Amino acid sequence: MPISETPALLHVDDETSNLESFRFNFESGRTLLAASNAEEALGLIRTHDIGVVIADQRMPGTSGLELLARVQEISPDTVGILLTAYADVDVLVAAINGGTVYRHVEKPWDQRELATILDAAMEKHELQRDHRALQSHLKEMNRYLQQELDETHLADQILGTSTPVKELHTLIGRVSPGDATVLLRGESGTGKELVARAIHENSLRSNEAFVRVNCAALAPGVLESELFGHERGAFTGAIGRRPGRFELADGGTLFLDEIGDLPPEIQVRLLRVLQEREFERVGGTETIRVDVRILSATNRDLEALLLSGEFREDLYNRLNVFPIEVPPLRERADDIELLAKHFIGRHSRRAGQLPPTLSAGALERLLGYTWPGNVRELENVVERALILTDGDIVGRAEVAFLPSNEGATDRARGAGLDATLNQLERRELEDMLDRCGGSKSATARALGINRTTLYYRLKKHGLG
Repeated sequence: MPISETPALLHVDDETSNLESFRFNFESGRTLLAASNAEEALGLIRTHDIGVVIADQRMPGTSGLELLARVQEISPDTVGILLTAYADVDVLVAAINGGTVYRHVEKPWDQRELATILDAAMEKHELQRDHRALQSHLKEMNRYLQQELDETHLADQILGTSTPVKELHTLIGRVSPGDATVLLRGESGTGKELVARAIHENSLRSNEAFVRVNCAALAPGVLESELFGHERGAFTGAIGRRPGRFELADGGTLFLDEIGDLPPEIQVRLLRVLQEREFERVGGTETIRVDVRILSATNRDLEALLLSGEFREDLYNRLNVFPIEVPPLRERADDIELLAKHFIGRHSRRAGQLPPTLSAGALERLLGYTWPGNVRELENVVERALILTDGDIVGRAEVAFLPSNEGATDRARGAGLDATLNQLERRELEDMLDRCGGSKSATARALGINRTTLYYRLKKHGLG
């Protein structure tokens, strides 16, 4: 049930003449619905956006007061008015104090007085709905802020003294102060979220929210609601208005992880937000404007997705303003010892223990492995080793489950082959650029690739 711009007024009375008289006097300027009994009225409550219910007290079966109590259970923001020919004062006072009834009106009603009461009741409904939406927004924001306090993802956690990490810190320092959209690329487990947090924490938005969304973890319909929010009744189970991640991140940073898994229908909506900075909630018509910096990350080959038509080229260009490659752990082996000791300290503190020493044999085994799962895998290995450690030294036996150095040698040969292929690709690009007189368009045609793919490969090899 989508929320309408003008909530309806529902009149409930078992006498047709009363329904017709009420419509004649009060329909002008209002969205007016009518029901002749409680069950019919409750059906309308479930399928329409009802701001005010005005019900006759004396009806066959369910009374007006009982109906308004049911309405409060189904739609707490709907305001109830009771029409009575006579009044049980004690019952009415209890209903008013309990919130079931906003006002009671005695029959026969005064038209001007009732019109004033109806307007005031509709205004009360709008205030209650806005207040509930604000509460929901604050609750969501508080949850995210609490997560930020519970976690210690700071820029200095991108640990390392290797050349790739130094270059990474340089790029973070360059791009953080502005508002450029950043695309983080790299294998799973390399720490792309840490880089995103570092960019946020070194930006002018650092005092605002950092909100993250994993685009691969949610079904398309759920992801759309998570990003853009929804109105009450937008789909089954949407019992109230809910702000999306874009609204939570307003003024701050939104991190879209696994952006390569974004469904095509949501790619279109995201492109609009990047271009216009505005959107509508699911099931809503109100246009919402936001000021959000977008950071995204992927471990997928976006250029291949472009060629297959799975990812929009215009969205790719919007996201890829400042690409950053996050290096795999095998390319920063000099950092393995520092990272291992850091993780030993972290997990020992969490367990309330003194951190054990990393033996030379264990370190040798760590250094002899190529870490396909990257830094995340290293942390998992260290945590497992600590569980297996009985004394104050993490020895070779605690990491014996890692593949041997011989296996690492084979993987190193594979890495060497990759390096050779990269060199050949670079030479081919340089040669074709020379043949085409430096024209990128002509070079792309000669190689049989589109310009976006060519630009990516040129940047990859430092030829951009």
